[in-house]
Amino acid sequence: MIKNGHHATYDQRDEASGSKPVVSGCSPEKRKRVVRLWCDGCYDMVHYGHSNQLRQAKAMGDYLIVGVHTDAEIAKHKGPPVFTQEERYKMVRAIKWVDEVVEGAPYVTTLETLDKYNCDFCVHGDDITLTVDGKDTYEEVKQAGRYRECKRTQGVSTTDLVGRMLLMTKAHHSNMVSYYVVFKGPKGHSPWTGVSQFLQTSQKIIQFASGKEPQPDDTIIYVAGAFDLFHIGHVDFLEMVYKQAERPYVIVGLHFDQEVNRYKGKNYPIMNIHERTLSVLACRYVSEVVIGAPYAVDKDLLDHFKVDLVCHGKTEVFPDKDGSDPYAEPKKRGIFKVIKSGNSLTTDDIVQRIIENRLHFEARNQKKEAKEMAVIEAIKKREQREQQSEAAAQAAH
Repeated sequence: MIKNGHHATYDQRDEASGSKPVVSGCSPEKRKRVVRLWCDGCYDMVHYGHSNQLRQAKAMGDYLIVGVHTDAEIAKHKGPPVFTQEERYKMVRAIKWVDEVVEGAPYVTTLETLDKYNCDFCVHGDDITLTVDGKDTYEEVKQAGRYRECKRTQGVSTTDLVGRMLLMTKAHHSNMVSYYVVFKGPKGHSPWTGVSQFLQTSQKIIQFASGKEPQPDDTIIYVAGAFDLFHIGHVDFLEMVYKQAERPYVIVGLHFDQEVNRYKGKNYPIMNIHERTLSVLACRYVSEVVIGAPYAVDKDLLDHFKVDLVCHGKTEVFPDKDGSDPYAEPKKRGIFKVIKSGNSLTTDDIVQRIIENRLHFEARNQKKEAKEMAVIEAIKKREQREQQSEAAAQAAH
């Protein structure tokens, strides 16, 4: 790789060891140079899979730039996006590992783009990204040796989430044993777009969590809810909550799936408690998450976390099982505040967007899987040819 006129080589970061890439063959001064990384994508319906990719990418260097494609580019290559480009730009900016967002990034990643933003290399997941005519969008940077790969997060994709909403079933948050089976990609289905299920681990939570304890002069703010399909409405709300204090420490209480289903009904939540935990933890305005928080914000919870302020949005507050107000205690203490974020988007609205464009999204999912299956078949054939060549070479000796 040539960077700023100097030859430099980068060792890919081993995520397990926690090491960062180093510049070999350079003076100690040059080793301190900031390593700039490029990621790009649609980032439609931003979920914890996107966040995990960006977390892994950031760990490979120092400064992470994320390019986000326009609605027109996505529609051309993949089909209609669920969110508008303005919504997607803001969602990506809210992810705590992102240092800069480039709006309207080109769909195909080129060396010209990397050089324009002074990036050493680009990082992408180990799934396949194809143009409308079936070409690898990272072919040029791969050939130049300026491409790094991180592990795709098993069990989630925008395609998968759209599929859950189209199916409108409760299977995704049931407690059945069959739920906890990782999709291995049976014959006839792509391992990337096929429905798979996320398996939570303590390590993954640690990777997403800030690990910072509240300081004596922090204002501890508590908010609670489902935060299902974490979206721009949630981001705008949490940003406003964050601005309520000079030194905010925002704790988000997430309700268990059964509790969310009690007060929201239908097939909610779309994402289970484990998925919602990572989605919220990835937000730069959040300091801590209470997994399975009690529905009523009672005395014990307020005292335990030493809460200074309790906030809620403009959405309806459903009564507790006994009909009582879940915010009675913070209201009695005079620490309850309704926050107007200026964004009325709800999870219901997102589901409605999907349902209204059902045929478009079903066609998009089928088209994407067909392209991926063709690529998988091509990879298999190439591997078979390589194996046959090796066997022939060995036989000749």
